[in-house]
Amino acid sequence: MIYENIIKTENKQSNRNRIYQLVYLQGKISKPDIATQLGISLPTALQNVKELQAEGLLQEGSPLQSTGGRRAVAVTCTSNARYSIGIDITRNHVRIVIINLMAEIVSSLRIQKIFQNTTDYFSELGNLVDGLIKDSKINPELLLGVGFSVPGVISSDGLLLVYSHVLNVSGLQCSQMKRYLPFPAMLCNDANAAGYAEMWSDRNNSNALYLALSNSVGGAIILNNDLYSGENQRAGEFGHMTLVRDGLPCYCGRNGCMDSYCSAQVLSQHTDGNLDLFFQKLRDGDIKIQNVWKEYLEWLAMAINNLTVSLDCKVILGGYLGSYFEEYLNDLRRLTADISTFDADSEHINVCKYKHDAAAVGAALLFVRPFIEQI
Repeated sequence: MIYENIIKTENKQSNRNRIYQLVYLQGKISKPDIATQLGISLPTALQNVKELQAEGLLQEGSPLQSTGGRRAVAVTCTSNARYSIGIDITRNHVRIVIINLMAEIVSSLRIQKIFQNTTDYFSELGNLVDGLIKDSKINPELLLGVGFSVPGVISSDGLLLVYSHVLNVSGLQCSQMKRYLPFPAMLCNDANAAGYAEMWSDRNNSNALYLALSNSVGGAIILNNDLYSGENQRAGEFGHMTLVRDGLPCYCGRNGCMDSYCSAQVLSQHTDGNLDLFFQKLRDGDIKIQNVWKEYLEWLAMAINNLTVSLDCKVILGGYLGSYFEEYLNDLRRLTADISTFDADSEHINVCKYKHDAAAVGAALLFVRPFIEQI
């Protein structure tokens, strides 16, 4: 009898979770279609939907298009049933977002703040988050947790920043960073977080390579909708792939790394660190800037070809340069096709959807996904 009760409970929980995830993925769906697509009885579907509605996780939406007879009422997820916070920490700035269960940004802020491994710095983070929550009029009890996006190597459990060259810190515990935040917290590498956010917004692909082209080059590998971190949590460090033997020096101490040829600084160093100015001069036809851009695209095409033959999946261009690439994507695709190892198809190269908030949103998703999976 005990065993039978356990089986019944597991089946009930399974149906409940399958129903919620189906509604989440579909956006809106009728109750009869839930039963049909999941292969469960209509009474089972109705009962589970009723319970999820009572908990505020599902709600009735607008009537669906009629296929003859009475129009069925859609079931949708209650987007604001829960929230999550993402904090993206860079050397000179902090970006904070609050997202709902649909990964929609409810509130955000970005301030200039130089990173310091001090009590005052983390206290100020707590104050900023507290202020954003109050301004958003969100019930703190609905917050799932806080995800920190940081540039560096993160432990497998997400509780330790092992090392960060950018922030010049090592051995920093998550518990220290969240000291003034009364929520569960986890850490995530910034490029991994950004890549994860991009994939979350694209349900048509389960595999992708995210290329973070910022002041350093990083990346993320997403396989079967999961981040692949590698044996030592270092997968996706594309910036240290060798492009030129004995080439330009890299901050890692080696020579010829992709970072030395494809980081945003390769471009911005010609306009006193101002990327906007670089691309303005490029549009204005500045010959020197055009030559710099042409050479940059050639190196980037080579790097993308090397990555494509290794992973054979969609490539997403992000980081600081991601917001500029839309109008130059065809040029990059053409250059990549010209040196392609196998064929001339370069449609797998795409520009990121999140132009600024990807890493913060991805960090916040650290708590959204497990919540959805355990419903």
